[in-house]
Amino acid sequence: MSLTPNLVFTGNAEEALEHYRDALGGDLQIMRFGESPEAAAVSPEWRNKVIYGSLRSPTGAVNVMDAPPDRAGTPGDNILLGIETENDSLVDEIFAKLSAGGTVIMPLGKTFFSPKFGMLADKFGIKWMVNLTATA
Repeated sequence: MSLTPNLVFTGNAEEALEHYRDALGGDLQIMRFGESPEAAAVSPEWRNKVIYGSLRSPTGAVNVMDAPPDRAGTPGDNILLGIETENDSLVDEIFAKLSAGGTVIMPLGKTFFSPKFGMLADKFGIKWMVNLTATA
C-alpha cells in the first residue's frame, strides 16, 4: 500500500510537473485526455491536457492532473492524498472509514484505469482518492 500526494491544476499540470522535475530531478510520465479511452468524450480544447502525470524523483513521488476550474480547487486547496493497494477488501474498508462523516465525491467503482476507484472529502475537509491497483 502507498500514500501519494496528488495535485490538481486547471490546465497547467504539465508546466507544474516540469517545474517540479527541474527542482527535484526524476522521471516524468504523462497521459493526456486525448490518449485515454475516454478521448471521444473530451472537448477538443482538453485533449492535450494532463489526465494523469507522475514525477518519480529521488525525494518521492507526486501525481498531477488537469481538471475543469469547478473541480480543481484553488491553489493550496488543490491537493488530494492518494491511497493505492492491491487488496480489494482493504479498498472498501479504507473508503468507508475515511468517508464516514465526510462527503463522497465519486463513489467506488470501476474505471478505465482501475478495477475500483473512488474520491471523497473526509470529515476534516481533506480530499482523498482510493485506488485498487490491478495485480499481475
